[in-house]
Amino acid sequence: MAELFGRKMTKQELLERVGTIHQAAGVKKVRFADGAEEGVEACIFRTGSGLSFTVAAGRGMDIAHADWCGRSLGFLTSVGEISPQYYEPEEKGWLRSFFGGLLTTCGLTQVGSPCEDNGQKLGLHGRISNIPARNLHCGAEWQDDDYIFWAQGEMRETAFYGENLLLTRKIIAKLGENSIWINDTVENQAFETAPHMMLYHFNAGFPCVDAGSQIMLPTLSVTPRDHGYSEEGFDKVGAPTDGAAERVYYHEMQADSDGKVTAAIVNPNIGGGFGFYIRYNKNELPFFTEWKLEAKGRYVVGLEPGNCHVEGRVKESERGTLQTLSPGEKRCYSLEIGVITSNRDLEQILRQTKTR
Repeated sequence: MAELFGRKMTKQELLERVGTIHQAAGVKKVRFADGAEEGVEACIFRTGSGLSFTVAAGRGMDIAHADWCGRSLGFLTSVGEISPQYYEPEEKGWLRSFFGGLLTTCGLTQVGSPCEDNGQKLGLHGRISNIPARNLHCGAEWQDDDYIFWAQGEMRETAFYGENLLLTRKIIAKLGENSIWINDTVENQAFETAPHMMLYHFNAGFPCVDAGSQIMLPTLSVTPRDHGYSEEGFDKVGAPTDGAAERVYYHEMQADSDGKVTAAIVNPNIGGGFGFYIRYNKNELPFFTEWKLEAKGRYVVGLEPGNCHVEGRVKESERGTLQTLSPGEKRCYSLEIGVITSNRDLEQILRQTKTR
């Protein structure tokens, strides 16, 4: 049963009060029509709780803008939801189409630093976030007194004489809820084994990110990616400064009894606390990367569960941690994103991110 405006409502009670369910919540498809974003298809979600977000179907079904009651959750770069026709795959050209958003997906065969693998030049973070969805479908249904709605599509990363990987993504929301659920399946539809790298690049921005914000992780150990840096301060956010360099940390995360890991960022200075958490299965995504950049105009914290590190496919192979998909093999990933809006939410997250 949905809770709207502080009261529990049955399906019948709600429908008696609206002309259409879309007055309260739902999802609809749109197409951007201006500038470099022209032609990008998107799905706009509203849950009725104050949570709204845009799924950029033309950009790998990543989540672009997201807010709760007008408060932004993610970080938006100056690039915007640019059309994939402008994608530059070489070296760090990916940054020219990186809109940030609440979620940017990295993969499916390359994550992290550009490199060259057996003569194949691999750019930053792979191709998947610049592949438009096919067979895009938005749907909704009542399950007793719960109204559930979703968008689903397919992104194929493929090349003649190359890989043929299909990502099927379903993004789900519920009436009255402050959460988003992501269900992904990656299938190798080629007849050869393929490398498989997958990373969920969640990007927190102002006002979740501000001086005094807390990065809450059930960390067992922390390792800076770059030599010469300390782990000190990995869980704190300072004010934006001129020319600040990025900091990247690898975390060994503690899972709960169900194998789930919860990570969060919270600004305690807004109400009883404002931010968001992510929850994922450590068996599916065994590695976790934290990205922190405190530069003016580039003020962002990345929470990044993945099946790999962020130094490119060659180094992943050298580590002995490069995953592969056999012909016909499927790999499934399930994640949850939730908004933290109150002291009660914050106390619950504190319990879930505390190491035992």
